[in-house]
Amino acid sequence: MYDRTARPYSATLQGSVMDFMCKVYGWMAAALAITAGVAYYVSTQPKIYMTILTKPFLLIGLIVAQLALVIGISFFINRLSYGVALVLFFVYAATLGLTLSAIFVAYSMGSIVTTFAVTAGMFGVMAIYGYVTGSDLTSMGNISIMILWGIILAMLVNMYFKNPTVELILSIVGVIVFALLTAYDSQKIKMMGQQLLGDKEMSDKASVLGALTLYLDFINLFLFLLRFMGRRNE
Repeated sequence: MYDRTARPYSATLQGSVMDFMCKVYGWMAAALAITAGVAYYVSTQPKIYMTILTKPFLLIGLIVAQLALVIGISFFINRLSYGVALVLFFVYAATLGLTLSAIFVAYSMGSIVTTFAVTAGMFGVMAIYGYVTGSDLTSMGNISIMILWGIILAMLVNMYFKNPTVELILSIVGVIVFALLTAYDSQKIKMMGQQLLGDKEMSDKASVLGALTLYLDFINLFLFLLRFMGRRNE
């Protein structure tokens, strides 16, 4: 017999998950805006930019701080309050803007805007696919993560050999990997949201963690695309 309560319940559940995902994408978009704003501002301030560029210990300190923030949010989210987790996420986005300010100096504004638009399009398509697909993307995600570690190792080796062909291949593979990870992470975050709908505090915290995950996917997808789409300044 047809269950009259099934459809309303399903619609309510779907609406709640959608609200959760909107919060995730909202925080991600806010973080991207902070990163872009800080990066552009620093690129227009030669004193600040040159200080970061010419002080190796400062640059290393920023990278270490960024890693610490990502680890802190990812592994200690249960111990952090929602507000603190969100502030740490935005602080991370701002510090990444400092280190990414070199992009606005090295590449033309037109190619940066074009690459960002392409990144947004690819990210959007893959995020929607991950959200709506009924297929389990776990295997694809695990394989993508393994390939990512291979890319990191190959990039480190190529820093010595400086082979442009290898760099191009790694950039293309990197784009594919982070496009696939976007779909995988979107599905994973959606499932996490479904499991935490009854716990508002944990759901809010999960929205920050999900935003950080997708933010990293977007940033890395953008950087890999920029490596072969970007037009360098003369």
